[in-house]
Amino acid sequence: MELNYVAIGLATVAQFVVGSLWYMPLFGKIWGTMHGFDKLSKEAQTEAQKEMWPLLVIEFLGRLVTTVVLALFLFGLPDWNIWGIAFFLWLGFVAPTQIGGVLFGGTPNEWVRKKIAIMIGGSLVSLLVGVSVLRFFS
Repeated sequence: MELNYVAIGLATVAQFVVGSLWYMPLFGKIWGTMHGFDKLSKEAQTEAQKEMWPLLVIEFLGRLVTTVVLALFLFGLPDWNIWGIAFFLWLGFVAPTQIGGVLFGGTPNEWVRKKIAIMIGGSLVSLLVGVSVLRFFS
């Protein structure tokens, strides 16, 4: 099995962009409220945004690992539907892990359902975009 590293790179970037859109323009306001970002002064918000870069690098590297694993499944299981692979990986591993993280991660009760919905929705869309890019460029 030979991996297409250009496709992996493009799919990684695509997933990162989807995540950026998901957590900023689409759900940024509610996400910020959920995490108290809206209660910070403008100076504190600017400082917090500057401190995000190391976390974004870690997120990007996590997306890269996800994309390599998606590529391994995609090319290792060629008879499977690519969106089925992404969906079942999400259903079996990603969604339960994220749900558990929210339930036991100290999220206030009033935000639990919304936070779970935003997180698992974003991860599903990201995985579907990732496999779509992998398939298109491979």
